[in-house]
Amino acid sequence: MSALLAIDTIPAQLVTLDPRFECNGDERVQRLFTGGRWLEGPVYHPAGRYLLCSDIPNDRMLRWDETTGTVGVFRQPAGHTNGHTLDAQGRLVSCEQGHRRVTRTEHDGSITVLADSWQGKRLNSPNDVVVHSDGAVWFTDPPYGITSDYEGNRGVSEIGGCHVYRVTPGGQPEAVVLDAERPNGLAFSPDERRLYLADTRRKHIRVFDVTAEGGLTGGDVLAECDAGSFDGLRVDDRGMIWAAAHDGVHCYHPDGTRLGRILLPEIVSNLVFGGPKRNVLYMTASTSVYAIRLTVNGCTPPWARR
Repeated sequence: MSALLAIDTIPAQLVTLDPRFECNGDERVQRLFTGGRWLEGPVYHPAGRYLLCSDIPNDRMLRWDETTGTVGVFRQPAGHTNGHTLDAQGRLVSCEQGHRRVTRTEHDGSITVLADSWQGKRLNSPNDVVVHSDGAVWFTDPPYGITSDYEGNRGVSEIGGCHVYRVTPGGQPEAVVLDAERPNGLAFSPDERRLYLADTRRKHIRVFDVTAEGGLTGGDVLAECDAGSFDGLRVDDRGMIWAAAHDGVHCYHPDGTRLGRILLPEIVSNLVFGGPKRNVLYMTASTSVYAIRLTVNGCTPPWARR
């Protein structure tokens, strides 16, 4: 397996395409570490002040400590985890491609399975996940973990489609998007009235309205990618959408206008805002994890607002 190497920096390349971008930051981007095979699913833990991410082909989760700058293995084997998030209690919620399930790591380290099937059929390979303020877990389920043994375990899709699911506490998964081709990253708007969904195969981001009952309406295309395809998504506290792409990170206004870009030398898979003020953008990109402190802040989770 690849050895993990320590920090260096590269010049920051922030490209403003619309004055509403209103984003500046460090003159240099930190490369926190490199040596992964395909890094994904970053999640920042504010209480512990560390970043977790997945090195999917190596079947491990990595932990970077913000206070010391050190990096090491957090969990291995890890079920070929991909996306992660935190719930209202600070528990880790993970998409395990290899085990074809969504799990929660309890405070004592035990694992609770939140979803592993739909209508009696095994999930494909859950990819990315978000948690709503009502406690429901929303996740995408493309087939990347079962098409080969590279990112999971070769298998057959029992469902025969790639959907987006919602599972309430103690409930069973409900399919809320049935017409996606390769659903991937997803994120709520700050008021949770909208859900943004990246479809990697179709190279676009769609926007849905979230109903009071937890359903979705709409689904229009918000933005199309001209640099490879979209992957992970995040939203800042202004409601702007940040999307991982092959040349870096693209920032979009809710009206669909691309406002700016942060260019990186590797393909970006995912991103997350972190740091004590949520103004550090962490980006998993192919073999490395990058970070830049910006003049914008990531969206505060609804349950953390005062």
